[in-house]
Amino acid sequence: MVTRRRGTVLVARLDNAGDVLLQGPLVRAVAASAERVVFLAGPAGAEAAALLPGVDEVLTWACPWILGDPPPVDAADLAALTDRVRALAPDEAVVSTSFHQSPLPLALLLRAAGVPRISATSVDYPGSLLDVRHRVDQDDEVDLPEPERALSLARAAGFDLPDGDDGRLAVRRPLPPAGGLEPGYVVVHPGASVPARAWPAERCAEAVEALADAGHRVLVTGGPGERALTAAVAGTRGVDLGGTTTLAQTAALLDGAAAVVVGNTGPAHLAAAVGTPVVSLFAPVVPAARWAPYGVPTVLLGDQDAPCRLTRARECPVPGHPCLTSVTADDVVAAVEKLVSA
Repeated sequence: MVTRRRGTVLVARLDNAGDVLLQGPLVRAVAASAERVVFLAGPAGAEAAALLPGVDEVLTWACPWILGDPPPVDAADLAALTDRVRALAPDEAVVSTSFHQSPLPLALLLRAAGVPRISATSVDYPGSLLDVRHRVDQDDEVDLPEPERALSLARAAGFDLPDGDDGRLAVRRPLPPAGGLEPGYVVVHPGASVPARAWPAERCAEAVEALADAGHRVLVTGGPGERALTAAVAGTRGVDLGGTTTLAQTAALLDGAAAVVVGNTGPAHLAAAVGTPVVSLFAPVVPAARWAPYGVPTVLLGDQDAPCRLTRARECPVPGHPCLTSVTADDVVAAVEKLVSA
């Protein structure tokens, strides 16, 4: 394990909140040996970055080659980011990306900003852009859970978890109050940042009814733009909390839940980060081995051999969305009962 202090380290992950939460073990490994950790996040991931133990400061930047709804490339914006990094003067940077993303454009900007040491995972020849070019075995690109893939980069860069750190996901505590709710309820989160990963709203509503019939208190969560969805899903049997909570408050709600019913989206990883069991409604457009909730009891629902398998599709490419419409409300109730009884 590295013991000498290594100044300011810039950690970059420019995707959504869930992707950022999965960097938790990497961040803690870096923080164990760095005097200061600054996290460079995209707009959708900045709030999650602030929740990670070990992060001292968050910089936010909308990246035109990573985001699913990217802004146009703007030379002035690139120059402004370069200036911000130059003013920060990090001693090194660790650039974390998904397997289908290249770290090299950001590495070029960081090098132009004067960052003297840059580490990243890259299948492409980096020239002088990277000081540590980490490569993951091809078989592991499907089977290695994302937090472990990220941690392998940290280790390649010379960072490791401190003694006693189990490498699971985590959030900064204490969390804000959860509105005085008695713990033990079930949370249903119907939304997803990628439409192909969402369980149909009518099925979510059926699940709320079935869970209530089974004696569970049901809370329905969602972002500010999902209020119509959460109201429809909650109906008269669930408590609609759509658009009413910050990410930290959502973490507190999930922390008090007996189980969380959610697709492959940020709150699934937030539930894992607070240690709550997850019923994962998982569309196989990406591999579950890599992206399923990490380190907590999980029941995986959804046809993992459906024709959409490993397509990385954002919109379902198969009529009827069979990978998830095959899941019933009764399946969800049975999965919740399994997790709660365990």
